[in-house]
Amino acid sequence: MSSAAATEQAALPAAPAAPPRPVRNYRRRARVLSVVKHTILILLSLVMIYPLIWLVVSSLKPNDEIFTNLSIFTTDLTLDNYIDGWDAQGLPFSQFLLNSAILSLGAILGNLISCSLAAYAFARLRFRGRNLFFAIMLGTIMLPFHVVLVPQFVIFRELGWLETFLPLIVPKFLATDAFFVFLMVQFIRGLPKEIFEAARIDGAGHPRIFAQITLPLMTPALATTAIFTFIWTWGDFFGPLIYLRTRDNFPVSIALKGFVDAQSSSNYGAMFAMSVVSLIPLFLAFLIGQKYLVKGIATTGIK
Repeated sequence: MSSAAATEQAALPAAPAAPPRPVRNYRRRARVLSVVKHTILILLSLVMIYPLIWLVVSSLKPNDEIFTNLSIFTTDLTLDNYIDGWDAQGLPFSQFLLNSAILSLGAILGNLISCSLAAYAFARLRFRGRNLFFAIMLGTIMLPFHVVLVPQFVIFRELGWLETFLPLIVPKFLATDAFFVFLMVQFIRGLPKEIFEAARIDGAGHPRIFAQITLPLMTPALATTAIFTFIWTWGDFFGPLIYLRTRDNFPVSIALKGFVDAQSSSNYGAMFAMSVVSLIPLFLAFLIGQKYLVKGIATTGIK
């Protein structure tokens, strides 16, 4: 072998040594465990989402096949349930969607304003009895809604608010949802105190600090409050059932009950179809605010 060839061969990089057998076995086991774990998660996800899939498929079936053919694999699909269900209540279903939207937007606006103000007061203001009031506020979380139902009904009846949206919206402007107050308090307490101290040194008062510093930093907590309020208000059945008795004021939760009648035939196909329609806003709200929802919960100490 010539010296040039020997020099060229010596300059070539050495082939990487094969990893030891224990390392190869560990990697193989890790890949197998990962495949098994993801397979189990996918199967569990299918089990969890099966009722929703069955609801969507049933909304496309003829009424007489919904409970006779429980399979989700069928070719006899129709949109008749959506067409019939839209006007089956004597009013277009858009009226019920609008009522639910009014209730939800009013509740969201009330919670964002009142709960953020109350949370800032508990987190940043120093006043006598603050800890006591905060403990009482937290205690209301454990208070069942049915305990105050009758007194609230009497008050709203005396005010002449029955058959209106006021009993379902006005309390939201009074920071009655202690859960959201607690969530925002935890978030504000996690913000750096130096920001508020610097604002005070620059001469900013509490209204300016709250409006220009605290609120912009509270975007994840505010988004979390808005999403949860929307979901809970949109699906609320008991509150509208107590205060609303006129069909024109029914939200979707009450309107869907009208498809089922114990004394006559029930239109389950139309009910399933309108249930799918009423779930679309919830799905869109969660899809749009998912990032803020996860961030808000992760940064408020409730994880």
